[in-house]
Amino acid sequence: MEGAFRIDGQDEYPHTPDSSPNFNESVYTNAFDPVTGIGGWARVGNRVNEGYAELSVVLYLPDGRIACQFGRPSITANDKFVADGLSVEVIEPLRRITMRYEGELMLLDDPDMLREPRKLGAAPRVAGRLVWAHTAASPIHGGEPVSATQETMYGRDFSLAHFNQHTSIVGLIEIGDQRWEFADARGWRDHSWGPRYWQSIYWYRLFIAHFADGRAFMLLKITDKAGKSRRVGVLLIDGVYEDILDMDVTTEWSDRQDPVKVSLGVRTAKRREIITGEILTLAPLRNRRQADGETLVSRIAEGFTRFAWNGAVTYGMTEYIERIEDGRLVGYPL
Repeated sequence: MEGAFRIDGQDEYPHTPDSSPNFNESVYTNAFDPVTGIGGWARVGNRVNEGYAELSVVLYLPDGRIACQFGRPSITANDKFVADGLSVEVIEPLRRITMRYEGELMLLDDPDMLREPRKLGAAPRVAGRLVWAHTAASPIHGGEPVSATQETMYGRDFSLAHFNQHTSIVGLIEIGDQRWEFADARGWRDHSWGPRYWQSIYWYRLFIAHFADGRAFMLLKITDKAGKSRRVGVLLIDGVYEDILDMDVTTEWSDRQDPVKVSLGVRTAKRREIITGEILTLAPLRNRRQADGETLVSRIAEGFTRFAWNGAVTYGMTEYIERIEDGRLVGYPL
């Protein structure tokens, strides 16, 4: 991202909403344990001007199952990040936060059930709990733009202000009678505020991972309706973020047009790298909204991915978001 961004410790906390009907403030974190092969992500998003929060918890089990929960609890103020058992606690601004969830999870033997949410009523329910204590493993990347024309990561009509950071994690996941403890897990977190509709994104591909040797990446290709693409992101090398100058993305697809494997060619001012990924388990989510009497639909494919980079292997996330128009994924097969 070009230009300066404003960021300080107070930005860890909720902001005063603007008048946008779709103002959203959200905190997302992910965590992956390289020893047990379990991990996932959680997000709380406050849409106070619409009167509700968004709760999402998706956990990927080593055997290919998914444990998940989604909800839209009512809220009347943007004063905390708490939604039906999911919460975020700031321990040390811009350095340490803790994500917690305690509540019911749907346990899916077949993640394809997520393609048809009405089928989830038949999914077994189990008690769930997660505690992820995140500690900074990188500088903060991003913040709030300081000029009215400055390009932001996702665009000015989606998460106008946004910062992110790679982290190390200690904590646990409990699903039913199973328990996994994290002694040295790796992950990433972000925090954003401003107007947001998922359908403001025409299509994008996002890749996030953090390796045991300290290297990490956050890489994004985002394309607008006119076909213009931007490539933004960072490589973390020796504790320093290097902004990317260019990136090539090659995707191998399944018969259902789901991403299966990816190859990323990345260039910074200092290096050229090839990173590959294999999607192990996909959570095929969708989002719908009404606009001017029309139903707009986006596919949000959340892939638990094994990445390889110069001989090192780790787990992370692949996220493919795109509008569905006339039954067609607008970004496929790119």
